[in-house]
Amino acid sequence: MNDIWFEPGHVAIVTGGSKGLGKALARELVRRGVTTIVDGRDAAVLESARTELEPLGQIVAIAGDVADKEHVHALIAAAKRLGRLDLLVNNASTLGETPLPRVDELAKPVFERLFDVNVFAPIHLMQHALPLLLRHGGPATIVNVTSDAAANAYAGWGGYGASKAALEHISRVLAEELADPRLRVLAFDPGDMNTEMHRAAIPDADPESLRDPADSAAAMIAAIAGASSGFSRIGPEIAVRA
Repeated sequence: MNDIWFEPGHVAIVTGGSKGLGKALARELVRRGVTTIVDGRDAAVLESARTELEPLGQIVAIAGDVADKEHVHALIAAAKRLGRLDLLVNNASTLGETPLPRVDELAKPVFERLFDVNVFAPIHLMQHALPLLLRHGGPATIVNVTSDAAANAYAGWGGYGASKAALEHISRVLAEELADPRLRVLAFDPGDMNTEMHRAAIPDADPESLRDPADSAAAMIAAIAGASSGFSRIGPEIAVRA
């Protein structure tokens, strides 16, 4: 893996960074010298994560909901104060409702919340982040965390899967529209992980069959370090170029 990309002074935003994959990724970044801005809806949980990670490097924690436009502006303002932005990871997401409802039982407010958090929030953050990402000549990277539910039909996963499929397609189109050699856009599928979200979705899943979020975070770090310009979809075992 090429660790040269992760230089001290680089700045990253990782949404949903208070636990699970986001926290594991923030740990990998700060220990490599990347100043990392993280957020989370639960201020107490976020502060606990910040306290845990602070001895490893520079971390900034901002509590809030990615679906709140003012919170998104606060994340970008924090990066501006640091003088740059090199990496944006749209990791925060919601299942919408548990137990996961069938499509014929999916209520409109639940579907709207899924798209507000999983699609519209990342779009809004990318729109505001792009000028800062491209300011220093790259390589800058956007990672949108997706799921195999975006491509496969699983009972109960229609709403969530549809939102992740939309996010993947937006990622592809953004890379195509910009066609900028300074920018890489990755859709990263971390696999089934032993996280609070997975337990909420599938309470009876065997934890031994699930990935440690730290392993998925390490795979994402390798994908970021090895990516070239344009779009890539990175799965838990294989990267597919498009």
